[in-house]
Amino acid sequence: MTDRGRMMVSLRRPSTETIREFLTSQAKLGFTYTAVGATASLPPAGYVVDHTRIKLGQGEEVFMKAKAGLGRWEQFRLGWVEVWSPETPIETGEVVAVVARKLGLWWLNACRIVYVVDDPGPIGRFGFAYGTLPDHAGTGEERFLVEWDRASGEVWYDILAFSRPRWILTRLGYPYMRWLQKRFGKESAAAMVRVVNNVERGSNREEKP
Repeated sequence: MTDRGRMMVSLRRPSTETIREFLTSQAKLGFTYTAVGATASLPPAGYVVDHTRIKLGQGEEVFMKAKAGLGRWEQFRLGWVEVWSPETPIETGEVVAVVARKLGLWWLNACRIVYVVDDPGPIGRFGFAYGTLPDHAGTGEERFLVEWDRASGEVWYDILAFSRPRWILTRLGYPYMRWLQKRFGKESAAAMVRVVNNVERGSNREEKP
């Protein structure tokens, strides 16, 4: 496989072995964009920026629940998208597959964790960012963060991403891709609200994996 990558699309759910081989090959490759780590400061020009922020509640207990949720990749438990493997530790350099089912097809997208945030300061912060590898429908970076303002007690979940389509197919279907990205932001926020409130995700989501 070259570093140009390819779109990984199939009619059936990829097997565990297929995903494992996919990640083994992607782990050897570099990022598909140059502004690696830019979600920690200022997203680069030429990309679409998405920002989702929602208050999760108050106090240390809420923060610890949210932190644990990110550690289990709970923000991806949406029914139509998931991360493999959810046991992957939140550590710089770890590679994961974002597995999505849309339009009757299964899509595999490869990402690598770029950096991890674990700040115990006056505003406690925990999270990480991952960036796209060659076998991904888009190119860019996304950061997932939970914050606890110790003075006010407020706990927030914050997503910041910059992206653009990578393949002809995703460029042609860009309006749909943008709709999915916005949907992901809203549903990921709702998933984290469920995490801190100990509520299981409903079983009536459409297009469940």
